[in-house]
Amino acid sequence: QVQLVESGGGLVQPGGSLRLSCAASGSIFSINAMGWYRQAPGKQRELVAAITSDGDTNYADSVKDRFTISRDNAKNTVYLQMNSLKPEDTAVYYCNAEVVGWGRSEYDYWGQGTQVTVSS
Repeated sequence: QVQLVESGGGLVQPGGSLRLSCAASGSIFSINAMGWYRQAPGKQRELVAAITSDGDTNYADSVKDRFTISRDNAKNTVYLQMNSLKPEDTAVYYCNAEVVGWGRSEYDYWGQGTQVTVSS
């Protein structure tokens, strides 16, 4: 089994910054893409940012130039640096990882979610 543990959420004022972390552990041979999604109340879950094992990234238009995704492959950890936060960034943020197990099958795993609230 694989667990994804997120940390770093909280309450921040508009214009502030937060850094989310997500560490994967368990039966892992390798991890392909990792990403961050978010879900605001009454809305569908949406992709925020994703990064491949080679470091290629893509971002939602709404967060480009404000958020930066990165990963540490040695630690099986993905980060999301969020700057210039806006109230509309308020949501539960979920980590996602495409994990290849020792049997070489790939499975999709999700973290438990971490709340980010941007408010004055």
